[in-house]
Amino acid sequence: MKETIKGRVVSDKMSKTVVVAVESTRRHPLYRKLMRRVRKFMAHDESGACHVGDVVEIVETRPLSARKRWRVVSREDAPVAGKASVVPDQGGEK
Repeated sequence: MKETIKGRVVSDKMSKTVVVAVESTRRHPLYRKLMRRVRKFMAHDESGACHVGDVVEIVETRPLSARKRWRVVSREDAPVAGKASVVPDQGGEK
């Protein structure tokens, strides 16, 4: 079974290749503090549709180059800032 993971595109400057950052958290074994780990994977993007900020799903594949062993399967657009609904002020007490 091939592994699939989700991550965010951090670079799309190469031809047919994107760099995907995958974030994971775990607790420190002694101090119990949450630690964040970010791993970067180079993934093949045949169509060139992925851009910085997009959330993508990547799957394991055969080696495509010296550092590229993942392929982009699906893409979600980057979240748009300011898209949250804003409730207008009703002029109540301050």
